[in-house]
Amino acid sequence: MRKTKLHLFTIADYEDEERWLRQQHRQGLRLVKTILPFFYIFEACTPEDVVYRLDYRNGSADSEYLQMFQDYGWEYFNCCTGWLYFRKPASEIQSDNDGEIFSDNESKLDMIHHVIKTRMLPVLVIFLFCLLPNWPRSFPGTSSPLDIFFSILFVSLTVLYIVLIAYCGGKLRKLRAKYKNQ
Repeated sequence: MRKTKLHLFTIADYEDEERWLRQQHRQGLRLVKTILPFFYIFEACTPEDVVYRLDYRNGSADSEYLQMFQDYGWEYFNCCTGWLYFRKPASEIQSDNDGEIFSDNESKLDMIHHVIKTRMLPVLVIFLFCLLPNWPRSFPGTSSPLDIFFSILFVSLTVLYIVLIAYCGGKLRKLRAKYKNQ
């Protein structure tokens, strides 16, 4: 039996997503795939404690890269918007490091910097060079229904961008500080 759940995670919420997926598996729902923007397809399974980990590669990983994870007992099973999904039964984890896909904090920091460069910066550029310069034009002098609609849409997009940039930027900054100080 398959079940679809809706849940929103931003690019900065990957650790929260890992914990949520582990909780779902403990409840007898094993993730099969994700579909943009926030659909999770699960199938019923025997409840089990399974650790989920995500790695951001901004594209598909080659077979050599995936083989490395398989050699350490991680099952690769999904890729969505650059995020690779891995899982491993908690019973196979012998130490704290064995439950991580990154061997050190430097690798975690590298992934966070990669997310910032390939996801946050493009969003920021779009915001600064496409949305903001058009702000004055978003309020035409006429009050036709179409003009009002597009003005509301533009303001809504601007607010959404500001909220997302602030939220993701702040959370990624906290993750960077966390891994720098460990």
